[in-house]
Amino acid sequence: MDENQVVWNEKVAKKIIKNLEQRRMEGSYAATASQAKDEIIAMITPGASVFRCGTMTATYAGLWESIAELPEVQLIDPYEPGIAPEEGLSRRQQGMTADFMIASSNSITLDGKLVNLDGMGNRVAAMAFGPKKVILMVGMNKVAPDLESAMDRVKHYAAPVNNIRYGLKNPCVETGLCSDCKTPTRICNMWSIIEGHMIEKRIHVKLIGEFVGY
Repeated sequence: MDENQVVWNEKVAKKIIKNLEQRRMEGSYAATASQAKDEIIAMITPGASVFRCGTMTATYAGLWESIAELPEVQLIDPYEPGIAPEEGLSRRQQGMTADFMIASSNSITLDGKLVNLDGMGNRVAAMAFGPKKVILMVGMNKVAPDLESAMDRVKHYAAPVNNIRYGLKNPCVETGLCSDCKTPTRICNMWSIIEGHMIEKRIHVKLIGEFVGY
């Protein structure tokens, strides 16, 4: 990455982490996705259960394979190839009571708000309440100046790209832009804006100095 971009990432991440702390959340910074993976692995305690969410950032970092190799750690994986849809739903429900949840955030504002948009809602529900510890891997490409720009980023970029990733036939796959469709396969159903938490440090945002994820 360009050295000027590296400096920007570090300075902006420092500001966001300070703002997260004021919101009773926790933040840290890793220069690369590989470093972030190692630091997250170190946070997982023996005997813990870990709920996997559909984050491309963690997939890119190879996090799931590393967690699966941890002794005495249960990976709750609704994305395991070959399982029935009913089993996937059951694992999502099981994930609500996991020790750790690992996901990403569709966007994060400079002042530390977490902005997300879900189809089924299990991710945003668990992010708000359920798992004992929530770890979010967030590339610096997801930083937005304010709430309005964060929501625009999610609706007009992250959502269409994820529709393409899932192979859906929603209108945004054809145009690349949101048309506020009402299709049965719409994945933009439930907004979540987390401005803080009553349980201090339950949410840990791992900012990553690379452009990773959508």
